[in-house]
Formats: sequence, structure tokens, C-alpha cells
Amino acid sequence: MLRYAPGMRVANIGDVEGQMRLEASVSGLAKKVPIISAERLFPQSQRAFFWALLAALVLGFVISWAATAVAVCAILTLSYVAAVSYRIYIFVRSTKPDGLERVTDDEARAVPDDELPIYTILIPAYHEANVIGGLVERLNRLEYPPDLLDVKILLEADDTETIAALHEADPGPQFELVLIPPAEPRTKPKALNFGLTLARGEFVAVYDAEDEPDPLQLRKAVATFSRVGPEVGCLQAKLAYSNPYQNIITRWFALEYALWFEFFLPGLASLQAPIPLGGTSNHFRRAQLEEMGAWDPFNVTEDADLGLRMFREGMRVHILDSVTFEEANSDFVNWTRQRSRWYKGYIQTFFVHLREPEAIEADMGWKNLAQFCTFVGGTPLLAVLNPVFWVLTAIWFTFEPHEMLQIFPAPVYYVGMLCWALGNFLMVYIAIVACRIIDRPRLLAAAVLYPAYWVMMSAAAMKALLQIVVTPSLWEKTMHGLQKTPTPISPEVGVR
Repeated sequence: MLRYAPGMRVANIGDVEGQMRLEASVSGLAKKVPIISAERLFPQSQRAFFWALLAALVLGFVISWAATAVAVCAILTLSYVAAVSYRIYIFVRSTKPDGLERVTDDEARAVPDDELPIYTILIPAYHEANVIGGLVERLNRLEYPPDLLDVKILLEADDTETIAALHEADPGPQFELVLIPPAEPRTKPKALNFGLTLARGEFVAVYDAEDEPDPLQLRKAVATFSRVGPEVGCLQAKLAYSNPYQNIITRWFALEYALWFEFFLPGLASLQAPIPLGGTSNHFRRAQLEEMGAWDPFNVTEDADLGLRMFREGMRVHILDSVTFEEANSDFVNWTRQRSRWYKGYIQTFFVHLREPEAIEADMGWKNLAQFCTFVGGTPLLAVLNPVFWVLTAIWFTFEPHEMLQIFPAPVYYVGMLCWALGNFLMVYIAIVACRIIDRPRLLAAAVLYPAYWVMMSAAAMKALLQIVVTPSLWEKTMHGLQKTPTPISPEVGVR
């Protein structure tokens, strides 16, 4: 029988109560708003649409293969151009001062302790015995009154190794172990939903087991929530990596995260566009989170989905200028598992929210709907189309087959070639400029070699396409604890 650390609280949940909370965690959103649940990915209406589209393509190729091929190539080329152009636009837009919520350390510490609310921290973990002890140590560095912290470690009841490791870490009374009854789907959002049913805080934060948040992040979030209106439903803190220089994969990954959290998300915030959340360091008002049904346990990027559902509910996501360090994947296979899950989740989110086009247009408006499609839909699209266009370009310059002239008439050809040459150059240029702006010169070589990273992304995207058909809700676990000695870039990371 497992024993627990004497200072740590253990949630006392009876079998009947546990099953009730589990049922709410798994089926709550599907019962509340079934149209936006990924429990059944493609409903009858979407399946009928896909079959009709396939039939139209087959018929088109039978009637005129050349005209149909031209139409398909033109649509894909224009979609690619739109996705690349939009990323360049939001990169430029990120330089505007309205994309970030900034709170100085002095301002954060100036909030009196007796004015601070109870803050719940949800940490879902599964098979994390090798990092759970370090997590307790890092969370103990938070500059927040321990008696106002409600830290819930969410573990599967049969994950005995992690439970034992948590016991050895001897966490204090602000920590509470929550044992989740084993049940499908075994996903992070299901664990978060279960933990939310026990939350005591006015605000809720989500961290991963390997995270190292800014010690003042909770205070900064409280200060920010106090000065913004109730329409701000979430604060997304920035993420960076503690092992960016371990190998070339971690360098690429660190550069990608810098682009994402330093430029793309602040750019989206500046545009007041829909923002897909990152998977950690999200801060919510608990009442709003509960009212909207919390996380979708069947969506493998529950964070991105939640950000978009918040936008549709009239809430906004702001970017908090506070950094949480994570561990960058240093292993190719492990990285591919994680990245294919992310792409699969973006595809899930894209199709779930487009089930009722009229409803999402009414919620967002055409402009924001177009931004949603271009950014969320464009993320896996770029990764899938890149190798297709690379191969077609190589075939053309090597063999110059006459058939390609038929399917790429002059307008489509020149637009595609301009996008291939200028678009790829600009994306590499943006990566190089980002290294300069955020003062990370050691990532410059990775920026120059960035196209090789796109090949890895494309392989993961192809895997995601297969899984979206075969195993849409499968959560592929990312292994942590592979890094060597952590080497944060600098204390000023994230400050521009």
C-alpha cells in the first residue's frame, strides 16, 4: 500500500463521487455543447460533404483531368500563399506595443498579500516519476503566499511510480494529490477537467510537469486581471526552453517557440484575432472556465480549442510578458510523437469549429473566421504542402515535363514560384531577424538551417493525417527528463 508524504494533502474522494466527477470530466462538454466536442470527430453532415467533394473531384478528373488539376493546384497554391503571408503580417504586427501585458517585478510585489486571491494550479502528469520531484522544488519558488496556493497534482490512480516519486519529494500542505480513476480517454484535458471540479481558487493556472515558471507569474497574472475587463478570459504566459543548445533539434525547437510566443501570439493579440493557446502557463478566471464547459477531453490540442471557444464566447486572450521554461524535445522520435499530436489536434479543432459555418461566422465575423482558417488551418497545411511543392519544383527543374505546363498555367506557376522563392526566403529571414531581436545569437546557425526543420515538420504532419482517420483521440505521451543540465538563455529572456 502506498504511503503519502505527511505534509501533502490527498483528495478524499469516495468511489461514487469519483465516478460522478469522472463522468463530468469525460462527457461534460459533449452534453453541454455537443456541436463543439471532438468526441465524434466527423458528424454525418461533414462526412456527407467530404464524400460529395470526393465525388466531384473524381467526376472532374473524368471529364477534364487538366482543368480539374489546374483548379486543385490553384486552390492549394493560393491557400499556401495566404498562410505564409499572414504569418509575415502578424510577425510585423507583433512590434506594436498593444500585443503584450507587462507587469514589472516591483508592481507584482506591490500587491499586498491580504489582497491576493486563492490561486489553483492544475498539473496533469502521467508517467513523470523522473521529473515530479523537480517540479515540487520549482513550484516552491513561487512568490505567492503558500496558504493561498491550491496546487493539485493530477495523477492517474494506477500510475504508482509517479505517485511514489511524489511521496519522496515530500511536498508541503499547499500541494494536493488528486488520483483520477482510470478511464478512457487518457488525455491531459480529461485530467484537467477532473482537477477543476475540486478547484478552490478564484483563478486557475495550468502547468506541465517539467515547467519552471517565473516566480512572480501568479502575482503578475493577478495584477493584470485586476486592470483588464471581464472580457479577458485568459492570460497566456510566454514559453521558452531551458535546454536550447543541447542539439540541433532543441535549437530549432527553441527558435520556433521564440517565433511563436515572442511574435506570432503577440501579433494575434494585437489584431484581437482568435488565439490558439499554448499547452501550459494559461491563467483563467475559474468561474468563466467552468461556465463554458472547460476543456474538451477528446481534443488532443485542448489548449488551442479552448482559446478558440473563448473567442466565440466573446472572451479574449491576452499575452502575459512572463516566461515559463520548459524542456525542449531532444530526441527525433519523441519530437515526432509530440508534433504529430499537435498537428492532429489543430486538424481536429479546425473541422470541429467548421461543423456549422453559419454559427462560427455569426460568433466571429468573416474577418476573424478568415484569420482562424489561415492560422489554425494553415499550420498543418503548410507542413503537408511543403514537400509536395518541393518535389514538384525539383521535377520541373530536372525534367521540365510538358504535363506540368498543363496543370500550372502561367498565373498559377508564377504565383507558386514567387511563394516558393520569396516566401521560404522571408520565413528564414524572419527566423534570423528574430534571433537578433531577442538576442539569441547562438541560434543563428539553426535559423539558417531552418528549412531542414520543415522537413521534420512535414513528416510529423503526414503522420497526423493518418492518425486523424485511424486514431483521432489517441494521446501520444511525450517523454520528459531527457535534457542534460538546464542552460536557460538569460534572466532577461522574453523581454524585448
